[in-house]
Amino acid sequence: MGFFDLFKKKTDKPAEQTTTPVAEQAQEAKDASKATEEAADAAAGGEKAEAKEGVEAAETVAVAEPTPEQAQQELNAGLEKTKTGFFSKLARAIAGRSTVDADVLDDLEEVLITSDVGVETTVKIINHIEQRIARDKYMNTSELNAILRDEIALLMEESHSSQQNFGLEVKEGTPYVMMVVGVNGAGKTTTIGKLAAKLTAAGRKVYIGAADTFRAAAIDQLAVWADRAGATMIRQEMGSDPASVAYDTLKSAVANGADVVLIDTAGRLHNKIGLMNELTKIRNVMAKVIPDAPHEVMLVLDGSTGQNAFEQARQFTQATQVTSLTITKLDGTAKGGVVIGISDQFHIPVRYIGIGEGIDQLRMFDRHEFVNALFGEAK
Repeated sequence: MGFFDLFKKKTDKPAEQTTTPVAEQAQEAKDASKATEEAADAAAGGEKAEAKEGVEAAETVAVAEPTPEQAQQELNAGLEKTKTGFFSKLARAIAGRSTVDADVLDDLEEVLITSDVGVETTVKIINHIEQRIARDKYMNTSELNAILRDEIALLMEESHSSQQNFGLEVKEGTPYVMMVVGVNGAGKTTTIGKLAAKLTAAGRKVYIGAADTFRAAAIDQLAVWADRAGATMIRQEMGSDPASVAYDTLKSAVANGADVVLIDTAGRLHNKIGLMNELTKIRNVMAKVIPDAPHEVMLVLDGSTGQNAFEQARQFTQATQVTSLTITKLDGTAKGGVVIGISDQFHIPVRYIGIGEGIDQLRMFDRHEFVNALFGEAK
């Protein structure tokens, strides 16, 4: 059987809601994953990685929300590689020195850049420290951590106005529509699944639109996640018009009183004009159903790619209006500095971060918790 035959449906079949039992969808996911392996030479490397992550993560069972103390401990553990890498470099930079002088600032600049904070944000931090030195006339190296903590927290955008509904501003009577964008392999499909599970656990009725119609594995992963999360998924046959899927999803969501709609999209950057046109078409079609939709466009970035994440953010912000960020896979990398630089340079709030494969490890981003994880609790 050919790769695409696995997912072929009759052409006259309208968009359908997935109601397949969990076991059957899990088997579907397994078959799709195997088919993806067989087609690996034709598929993107990142696409294959995301397929594996999505199917494995979907097997995770939802757990109760952790206490604030547990949440901070989990975040500390998730950012341990970033913290260890950053502070080992910083310790070497100030070893044997008692005051912050030009040499220390030069070394600090190198530490920040090599920690993937980004050149522009690094220069901003160094300039602010120089201004404080000029004002206070003296600064010792023991004060440097406290100053860095303050500067980093100030640079990052505030992410959430409320803890309810996992940070989304859901209003009664009209579905809150989020369009999710990002390159294949960044963890986009998995993030949608985890977010759906968080929202249904909060008592919200969630619809998912499988508008990434170019990858059979993506549709299959979403089906598994939707079933486990208790969400409803709208899908069409592979190769269908993504805007048509989005339209059908919103129409069904409105008719059935959904609270939140999550729209998956294709993540192809090889043709930026094509991407821009496709995303614009999806937005315009959704606005015909709900005039101000989408209410949010969330870009998912793989934190482990470091400076490549900056370039992806640049490409997508040029292609469409991005209003929030999710940065994934921070637990497996020392490149967590990208969170600081991207939030600062693009002036887009980081809404969620991924610090593990578990469903509870998609976390609402809090800049103060983030700096606490890097620098320890403020004294």
